[in-house]
Amino acid sequence: MRYGSQYAVAMPSLLIGVIYLAFISMGLPDVVLGSAWPAMRAEMGVPLSYAGMLSVLMSAGTVVSSLQSQRLVARFGTGPVTIGCTALTALALFGFATSSSFWQLCLWAVPYGLGAGSIDAALNNFVALHYKSRHMSWIHFSWGVGAATGPAVMGYLLTHGHSWNSGYATLGAVQVVMCASLLLTLPMWKRAHAATAESVPQQVVPVREALRIRGVRPVLVAFFCYCAIESTAGMWASSYMQLHRGIEAKSAATWAAYFYVGITLGRFALGFVADRFGNRNMVRGGQVCALVGVALLLLAQVDAVTLAGLVLVGVGCAPIYPSLLHATPTHFGAANSQALMGVQMACAYTGSTLVPPAFGVLAERTDIAVYPWVLLALVVTMVVMTERVNGTVANK
Repeated sequence: MRYGSQYAVAMPSLLIGVIYLAFISMGLPDVVLGSAWPAMRAEMGVPLSYAGMLSVLMSAGTVVSSLQSQRLVARFGTGPVTIGCTALTALALFGFATSSSFWQLCLWAVPYGLGAGSIDAALNNFVALHYKSRHMSWIHFSWGVGAATGPAVMGYLLTHGHSWNSGYATLGAVQVVMCASLLLTLPMWKRAHAATAESVPQQVVPVREALRIRGVRPVLVAFFCYCAIESTAGMWASSYMQLHRGIEAKSAATWAAYFYVGITLGRFALGFVADRFGNRNMVRGGQVCALVGVALLLLAQVDAVTLAGLVLVGVGCAPIYPSLLHATPTHFGAANSQALMGVQMACAYTGSTLVPPAFGVLAERTDIAVYPWVLLALVVTMVVMTERVNGTVANK
């Protein structure tokens, strides 16, 4: 039977709806720090750069949690891990809401990261094993909906006289509601875990052993590069258009948002064709689209072409991450998929954490014009690595 397509046992249809909601709730607080930070730093009297310290703490917790997800799921099951991580995230958000100093924010950033990593790896593996590719695309679209809504909620509250604390409290309350909803579905999760354990016994694979599996190392590089592309392209798009293309600041910020619109709407639209084309072709199509977008950025002589290039890079990114995740059981076996899912996501988080600030240092020492060249290098490396994985799988 095919991996990743209702593997071995049928799952209740209600569960996928719950997973959609879980991904929306996961996305809500993920990027809200950027919209809240100007008010937070002004109140606490800390430098602008301190937001980076919080991001690093969150990311470190997420990486550690991702690597431990296989042990947690093996012991407790996907449902209890999802409920526990959602509760931990809610606690961290209420911790943010009650913080009055920067060291308190640093304290609560750790449980937030720990909660985010395991739930992400656990749910992605569950969908990869039991549902078709379109659902993987649509759950990541759901995350994008949450990621767009969180800053909007924070911005609305700030502009209507409320504090940033109330914004975090509101997001924490949403997580509590999500946690309660998940508790109601716990019997379904337990039955799903029992059925999965019987038909697809998951192995606890140490990281060193996982790295010895054929094809793992190139796929980890591919995940690192993909998230480096997405985070670097999005973070530095506005600066590139202002400083290199001479586009007015407000317009540049609006155009940079189109990159994320391309990813989010692309995942929704491409979900309708994902099953027909398959994971490998979806990844290749996205990579070709991203390469065309980068080429337009390099060759653009007018602003409209720059915008088109940026949007095409976003649309190209749309199918790559979900399709690579969904292919994990096919690439490495269903028994190893939870272990590999956690390692893959840890590498992905590392790429999104390290590369954007490294690019900032590079651009400062050279020129922001290197932006499309760096994206090109990352995309080409990702293509080479994914094709190496395809060759390894074909030869198994």
